[in-house]
Amino acid sequence: MKAWILEKQSNIDEKPLKLTDVPLPVPDKREVRIKVLAGGICRTDIHIAEGDLALKKSPLILGHEIVGVVEKTGEGVKNLRIGETVGISWLYSTCGRCEFCLQGKDNYCPDFKCTGWDVDGGFAEYITIKEDFALSLQGINMEPEDIAPLMCPGIAGYCALKLTGAAPGDKVGLFGFGPTAYYVLKAANYLGIKVYVSTRSSINKEEARKNGAAWVGNVREEKLPTRLDSAILFPPAGALVEPVLDQVEIGGTLVLAPVSMSLIEIKNYSDNLWGRDIKTLYNINKAEAEEFLKIAGETDMSMARRIFPFKELQEAMIQVKKGKIKEPNAVISISPQ
Repeated sequence: MKAWILEKQSNIDEKPLKLTDVPLPVPDKREVRIKVLAGGICRTDIHIAEGDLALKKSPLILGHEIVGVVEKTGEGVKNLRIGETVGISWLYSTCGRCEFCLQGKDNYCPDFKCTGWDVDGGFAEYITIKEDFALSLQGINMEPEDIAPLMCPGIAGYCALKLTGAAPGDKVGLFGFGPTAYYVLKAANYLGIKVYVSTRSSINKEEARKNGAAWVGNVREEKLPTRLDSAILFPPAGALVEPVLDQVEIGGTLVLAPVSMSLIEIKNYSDNLWGRDIKTLYNINKAEAEEFLKIAGETDMSMARRIFPFKELQEAMIQVKKGKIKEPNAVISISPQ
């Protein structure tokens, strides 16, 4: 099969990925082989390619926003059938035995395996995975290229929303408005949660208004019209943590969504932190991924995206890094249906 292989990390402009032939993966017990239809490009893929994140195996196939069709089943597969459309996310596998897995907190499993980092991902014509970690896409009436981003920014955004503990009628603030926040807004609307969006981008402001935000603005220039029950901070800027906390009511929660963050300093503990909780988004949870995909089958989650052919993956990654793609999502079309 054809796959994009990373052997040595370097600047994406130097084109470290190579499109080459590799052996077709054979599904083991309880595994399925999936013919990949589409794969979204995540900035994490670029961070791994360039060395911002350590290389865990070499050669490596990147990609963790995967949509495909079950093409072959291994011994013991019970719940998936050949021809069924499924998704694969950042969550490739967990141990299933530790205290976290047994409590349904598999995102904290010490043996959490990441698709496209710990194991080969989806920038290839085929991929294998345990059937328990392939996500059913039944009921989602969208093209594979539209579903692929749901596997990362969509699921991650929903997991962040769940961390807030928000209930119908609550007021949640979103600080920063990229693809992940967009999916939070769509899920929150479905759940009856009011969303207040702060962003500097005029384009993102328009998108937030168009998609049902209760208020849209820039808190650096204008005041929020209400206090918030909770908030999610998306930019990795530690200096924003205290100003956002200042907008949250006593008893509320601030969720930090980035995988890394610059220095956080709380200068006024009594007024801005005392009585509030700070939580961090750490990997993703399978049960919450399934909850989100069920919502995606019941509401419109479509979002602008640029589609590239498989052979142009590396050029697409370069354009994503340089901010040359106007659409929020970049997706690779790998195999036609």
